[in-house]
Amino acid sequence: MKKIALLLAVVMVMAMAFTACGGNSASTSTAPSTSTSAEGEAAGAVLNPTVDLTGVSTLDICVGPDPDTIDPALNSSVDGGSLIVHAFEGLYTLNADATPVEGQAESVEVSEDGLVYTFKLRDGLKWSNGEDLTAEDFVYSWARAINPETAADYEYMFAPIKGYADGKLDVVAKDATTLVVTLNAPCAYFLELTAFPAYCPVNEKIIEEYGEAWAIEPDTYVGNGPYMMAEWVPGSHITYVKNENYWNVDALGSDALKFVLMEDDTAILNAYQNGDILFADQMPNDEIDAWSAKSDFYKEAQLGTYYVSFNVTKAPLDNAEFRKALILAVDRDNIVVNIGKSGQMPAGAFVPGSLSDAAEGSSFRDAGDYYNPNKEANADNLAEAKAIIQKLYPDGNVPAIEYLYNEGTGHQQVGEALQADWAKIGVKVEIVSQEWATFLNTRKNGDYYIARNGWLGDYNDPLTFLDMWMTGGGNNDAQWSNAEYDDLINLAMNSSDRAERYEAMHKAEDLIFEDWMLCPLDYYVDIYLLNEKVDGFYSSPLGFKYFMYATAK
Repeated sequence: MKKIALLLAVVMVMAMAFTACGGNSASTSTAPSTSTSAEGEAAGAVLNPTVDLTGVSTLDICVGPDPDTIDPALNSSVDGGSLIVHAFEGLYTLNADATPVEGQAESVEVSEDGLVYTFKLRDGLKWSNGEDLTAEDFVYSWARAINPETAADYEYMFAPIKGYADGKLDVVAKDATTLVVTLNAPCAYFLELTAFPAYCPVNEKIIEEYGEAWAIEPDTYVGNGPYMMAEWVPGSHITYVKNENYWNVDALGSDALKFVLMEDDTAILNAYQNGDILFADQMPNDEIDAWSAKSDFYKEAQLGTYYVSFNVTKAPLDNAEFRKALILAVDRDNIVVNIGKSGQMPAGAFVPGSLSDAAEGSSFRDAGDYYNPNKEANADNLAEAKAIIQKLYPDGNVPAIEYLYNEGTGHQQVGEALQADWAKIGVKVEIVSQEWATFLNTRKNGDYYIARNGWLGDYNDPLTFLDMWMTGGGNNDAQWSNAEYDDLINLAMNSSDRAERYEAMHKAEDLIFEDWMLCPLDYYVDIYLLNEKVDGFYSSPLGFKYFMYATAK
């Protein structure tokens, strides 16, 4: 797949350039100087200007390790998304209240029937290489995102647009600054979609000339967002500088953002304590209690579910009753109280209760859970799980299986807890860790039995937790397929009747647990460390972190 090729390209760069991380976190400095690259012009596509980082002060932060990809169409991880939203901008963007506000679009008109969106782009929009950005760039980028050759995980996110089913979106550039989008049915969250990375425009000339490699080099990583990449030293850092061609450049914060690339949560905490970074998006679980009362420790609600993926094509996980036994055997109270330690709630379903239902003021979870996830039900759940395993394997010869997780003390401790829970019902599980980028591709390619997983909503509608499980979906790591489920999701996508949509989504979630095809653990809480020197930072319940207006005192 294309994402594998991209990862290999990054690894090759890592072999050639690897240095230690660190840097100055002061906020006053001389702005980085730039010069235009003649080499790119000679090759055809115009490249980003070369940036001299000598003496440039940076805001040093850590949102994760080397990303698997930072191509807006290919990325499906939160850390990659945080990098993308600084280099790219959609028609709309999310503000500090997680509300969609005008980005590249100056305004939008919506037809009375809610089907036609006419976006007016801001005058004078440009790419980071200085070229004009036009409405036609959105037409190209969205068509690229749904092209099967692109292999975009989020291609299904364009399903609300008319023509998606036929592979040709009804998206028309009327002129350089007018984009007309026609939908299948009214979509209350469509403006939120236009703020999502997959909907960001990409530069056609660059991609046609440089192919997949365009997103791994500073000179070819041409974007339209507030910052542009100046340097990527794999395993060390990615440095962004202000994009002088951005329409709102005067409102930006720090001259440069240095995304320090680290995966080990102990190393991240040490770097934070030493002042090498001013933001840490993760920390060792054993340190949470000690930090929870400190002023730079933050805990915020997130629209997400931490869960376990089953590869339903591999025995014995191809048996729904076996999967049900694994789900019932989990002590979720232990996971949230002794491992999570941050107010997570045990999950008895996949769609979290923070999403609304059809009736105003109601919660999607008012419909109830599919099993009792709370402590008082553990004994009964465990007894039922044991009975299922004894029925399936009366001779006691239960196949051993493997649980895969990405590195991090919290994920390891969850894996160990699951290993112990499943041992109680006679299922022997080996836990194995992989580094982040490798793990993402192993899970996506179905080369696993059971794997750690998590999902943060991409917009404020239950569909964001349900459309991913359609047959062949780019984020359907379970390799699951159910024709009835697909029909229900298509109905929810295309119906203009609110009650009908929500009924279809509830029935779809019912099918998930009739087949017991995933194992929810808890509903997410976001924890991070932010130095009190930093001002202007905000985060989204969707998981992205925003530093474009941040400075350090």
